[in-house]
Amino acid sequence: MSTSAFYPAERGPAFSISKTSIDIDEIHQRVRLATRVFVAGVAADQWSAATNCDMDVRALVNHLVSGSLWAVELIQGKTIAEVGPRLDGDMLADNPLAAYDSALSAAQSTFSGPGALELICHASYGDVPAGVYCSHRILDTFIHGWDIARATGQDLTLDPELVDIVYAMFKPQAAMLQASGAFAPPVDVPADSDTQTLLLAMLGRDNRP
Repeated sequence: MSTSAFYPAERGPAFSISKTSIDIDEIHQRVRLATRVFVAGVAADQWSAATNCDMDVRALVNHLVSGSLWAVELIQGKTIAEVGPRLDGDMLADNPLAAYDSALSAAQSTFSGPGALELICHASYGDVPAGVYCSHRILDTFIHGWDIARATGQDLTLDPELVDIVYAMFKPQAAMLQASGAFAPPVDVPADSDTQTLLLAMLGRDNRP
């Protein structure tokens, strides 16, 4: 089953998050470290392995790196036109894990800055608070960690607490996620499935063996 990657800077409806007491930049920190485990687990001969996102593993990691670098630029108030093509192409060079660490750390530092989450990001789908944009990066990074693990034969178990948090954040936005065109149709799974299965199914991924 083909599942498109989620590109928060692309056209589509703006997603919001339900009001919660969670510290959004702290969740981003936890998600980036959780997905790092999967990136670090990619063997030398697996970078060209196909994923369920219509790209290979290297391209998918590059997508995460580029997305985080975009976050830094947008939170600084730049428009997509002002950034231009600087973040196009391969950003991984000869060390994908180091590129991941650098980009995701830069995004984390930006999100954690004083007042940063109240700033406005000029995304292509409209102006959104940086806190909302941070939630987009959380979803993108978290779910693609599973995609990387699946493509490279790693343990597919995601952090259960993060699964609960991300599912609670985005279940109310399920219709808008589908309307964005960035996800395959939801997978039909039993309503009493575990939360990881429900989250992945909502995003067009089948967690069942």
